Amino acid sequence: MNAPFNAARAPSLRDPFSAFVCDDATAEMLRPIAVEHGWAPEKVNKGGLRNAIQTLSVSASPSILFVDLSESGDPLNDINALAEVCEPGTVVIAAGQVNDVRLYRDLVASGLQDYLLKPFTPDQLRDTFAHAQLTISGPRLNEATTDKPHVVAAVIGARGGVGASTIAASLAWMLGDKQNRSTALLDLDIHFGTGALALDLEPGRGLTDAIENPSRIDGLFIERAMVRANEKLCVLSAEAPLSQAFMNDGSAFYQLQEEIRNAFESTVMDLPRGMLVQHPHLVNEVHVAVVVVEFTLAATRDAIRILSWLKSNAPQAKVVVVANRAQSGHQEISRKDFEQAIERNVDIVIPQDGKAAAQSAKLGQPFAKVATGAKLAQPLAQLVEATISAVDSGEGGAHEEEPGPRLRPPRTGNAMC
Repeated sequence: MNAPFNAARAPSLRDPFSAFVCDDATAEMLRPIAVEHGWAPEKVNKGGLRNAIQTLSVSASPSILFVDLSESGDPLNDINALAEVCEPGTVVIAAGQVNDVRLYRDLVASGLQDYLLKPFTPDQLRDTFAHAQLTISGPRLNEATTDKPHVVAAVIGARGGVGASTIAASLAWMLGDKQNRSTALLDLDIHFGTGALALDLEPGRGLTDAIENPSRIDGLFIERAMVRANEKLCVLSAEAPLSQAFMNDGSAFYQLQEEIRNAFESTVMDLPRGMLVQHPHLVNEVHVAVVVVEFTLAATRDAIRILSWLKSNAPQAKVVVVANRAQSGHQEISRKDFEQAIERNVDIVIPQDGKAAAQSAKLGQPFAKVATGAKLAQPLAQLVEATISAVDSGEGGAHEEEPGPRLRPPRTGNAMC
């Protein structure tokens, strides 16, 4: 919960679990499940939320707290009162009888782990406790180790449909799984983001809440808002309603970057190219800019423009050009002509593999996890190495000093125009 830390309460004195319920039926359901988890059944107390507030005002908060809101006249305000006496890091689960999606969203936004609607089943309760334990046992988001310098990578698609989001999700997964770095995937496509979808997750409301209320963004907000994909990877994504427009000055995105930088060892931003125009400050602290392209005339033109823009607006960033879904012999523009047009080499080429892409989507797993063949694994590993080397070797401002690129690519014999 988002509450001030009381130094008088030593973390070692925390109980693993406490519950405050309003009725005997809930208590009788809770006690045997508590025993299953190795928790003391006498930690299931009567009295509901009011008793919880009174008790926790004079004692240490447990690691997992279950509170019954059935007798609460104003659940949201009462939960906020609980936050005032509850220590940071406590996972709070609530139960109640009000079936209102707006209340559920407000409670989760206030820091609640979950809200169970009565009557609920023992299996629902077990699942909720399992999720709570995963939150506790996984890496604390503010425990990024100091021996690994933080790396920020922005993945930008030269065109829609080139697979930038696929590359972003794969890079984030590999940084966590292969490099053992706590990693955040920040998907800034508010309405159509696929960061969570690619990992078979529900995106939650964390990103939209951050945009609507930038003043709420802090370390505890990040801890609650991020959706955990595995032990090393968390995702902040959204699927905002198409009827909901977000007008903002970008301050929320900047604050998110700052808090994520403090909480993780790596950040991967899936950065829609339109964001470059609207919020150029998003690349101020980027170490690596991954520009995903395809060998087409339109992608060539837009790659030229994006590379030129990055040279002016993110001179500190190491630029890595990745040609995705490359097909041998079936391209609008050859690699040679593409490189001549953008006046630099393509750093990494990832070949087309429809079977691996379909399997990735079907299983809800990152493309890099499914693509184990050497032809795909090798260029993906090169991408990770290029990202890590940007901070390990102190690279930055890696743009080559060369004449400005042409603003329009040449029409070659291979172009379909």
